[in-house]
Amino acid sequence: MQLPKDIKTKRLLLLVVSCSLAGVVVGGTASWAESNSCLQASTVTSECLTQDQTTKTIEGMSTGLIVGAGAAFGAAWQHRHED
Repeated sequence: MQLPKDIKTKRLLLLVVSCSLAGVVVGGTASWAESNSCLQASTVTSECLTQDQTTKTIEGMSTGLIVGAGAAFGAAWQHRHED
């Protein structure tokens, strides 16, 4: 069954947005948890004390956004070539 081009585009956009959103959540959570575990370690390093937790979380969210979008495009590319 051949879908119209606008439906394919909307499906791709939905896939990219949902994967990117999942990446933002996972990346931000992982960075935040890493920062907290750094502060609760038995020996706290100077790097741990000087890093800004908000900046570290935003960096993780940014990385998650890029990885999620890349994964979505990769999945769409693979699905396209299977047809």
